[in-house]
Amino acid sequence: MHNIGILGYGTVGSGVAEVAKETGFLHVKYILDIREIPSVSNIVNDINILINDPEIKVICETMGGKEPAFTYTKLALEKGISVCTSNKELVDAHGVELSEIAKAHNCNYLFEASVGGGIPILRSLRQSCSHEKITNVTGILNGTCNYILTRMKSGQEFDDALKEAQANGFAERNPAADIEGHDTARKIAILASLVSGKKISYEKVLCEGITNISGRDFAYSEKLNMSIKLLGVYDSGQNKNYVLTAPFLVSAEHPLYNVNGVFNGIMIYGTMIDNLMFYGRGAGKLPTASAVISDVIECIKESGRNIYNGLNEEILNVSDINQRRDKFFVRVYDSDLEKVLKSFGHVSDEIKLYSDEFAFITENITLEEFNKLSAGLEIKNKLRVL
Repeated sequence: MHNIGILGYGTVGSGVAEVAKETGFLHVKYILDIREIPSVSNIVNDINILINDPEIKVICETMGGKEPAFTYTKLALEKGISVCTSNKELVDAHGVELSEIAKAHNCNYLFEASVGGGIPILRSLRQSCSHEKITNVTGILNGTCNYILTRMKSGQEFDDALKEAQANGFAERNPAADIEGHDTARKIAILASLVSGKKISYEKVLCEGITNISGRDFAYSEKLNMSIKLLGVYDSGQNKNYVLTAPFLVSAEHPLYNVNGVFNGIMIYGTMIDNLMFYGRGAGKLPTASAVISDVIECIKESGRNIYNGLNEEILNVSDINQRRDKFFVRVYDSDLEKVLKSFGHVSDEIKLYSDEFAFITENITLEEFNKLSAGLEIKNKLRVL
């Protein structure tokens, strides 16, 4: 039997306790939480109890946020106790520093559960694809947004879909981190850091959310045999390094088109393996907890040896997103047709579904070129096209 500790007894933390019990060989000796939970007998509120117990070799950090998670994680690693986390915010902000501390004290800092819920994407990149040159990662990385967009595709408006997601426990009471794209941006920053071998911080990621998406956008997407997905993208082709989070129109032929509801889908492209697709539950109590426990088991197996987790201190030079070439789906007022034709030339995909507007798709152009061509147009919405 192996004794472990848990920091934070929320949704994921309670799931970790449940999954640990199911293994039959993990025992949760302590749970650190500021609350008194009558049904839980092993609650403590002092981190020193965990880090000074010689029986505790692995701690699961499921608190979320930067503090006190950072301080507690650092204290544990400095004691030679491995830490497994689901905390994407902490991994993005301090992952490199914590990894170096783990290395110095011959223990481990692992974070499989920080991206993709129960999907074993990070371990696959770290182990099975370690020899590959991964040039592209494109993923649906946020189950809340994907659920909302799936419901909107069925005819709901944004506000109603969000309320339904909250009622079903798929969205937080304050959903800003999800619907404004920040959660996806942090996850693609982690993925990009792993595949590039260099540090990419969340602040360098272009971040657009889904709050501007309307039922009209979905009406056009249906006409085009496409759907709308919030994607995190890392693209390192042609000696450039673009990282962005934004809503895209995705064609029915693309594998991500059929990733619906709270599920996540992640596609990677390697120069040897070509395209790989990872699909599964990207959130939820037990899938995320399962990913945490998978790290715990790896730490136990590799006890006394530091595992390279893929994070490095060197900063990646992120390219100017204004120079990335995309096709853009654009909705404008009907009165702007002559301006559109004058600026963009012939518009082959002009679509008119409503009396007051029409939509079109541009050629492959940079965002900088698009902004110049669209100057003077009153744009109702624009989306990139995958």
